Amino acid sequence: MTDADDMLKLENQLCFALVTAARNVVAIYRPILEPLGLTHPQYLVMLALWERSPRSLNDLAADLALDPATASPLVKRLEKEGLIARERSSEDERRLDIRLTDAGTRLRERAVDVPRQVMAAVHMDVDQIATLRDGLSPFAGRVPV
Repeated sequence: MTDADDMLKLENQLCFALVTAARNVVAIYRPILEPLGLTHPQYLVMLALWERSPRSLNDLAADLALDPATASPLVKRLEKEGLIARERSSEDERRLDIRLTDAGTRLRERAVDVPRQVMAAVHMDVDQIATLRDGLSPFAGRVPV
């Protein structure tokens, strides 16, 4: 078998490893986030809002590497759950800002343990997680169309 043949093996494909890892990451987070009443995508929205709130849908979507049309249903669901609210911007009344409610702010206190639980589930420490995350950085940005 040649090197070229080896490179075409499924097990040697970076794309396959990343897709499999992404699916498994969501599966690892699922039971950890379930007691919080969050899905993995909703958790990402809440993380972004815990960092900065209020913010526009476009700003939130950009930070999450999502299209606004994809982020909008997540926001609506979190609003229905009472974790966030949408209101007119004080700077531009044409824009709707997304802000945390008191319940959304309180949820952060319960979510503080999520990273530790994930590290325990994958048997990695904070330095190993950081090294893995940093190694993925060339693949984590938006790919130009």
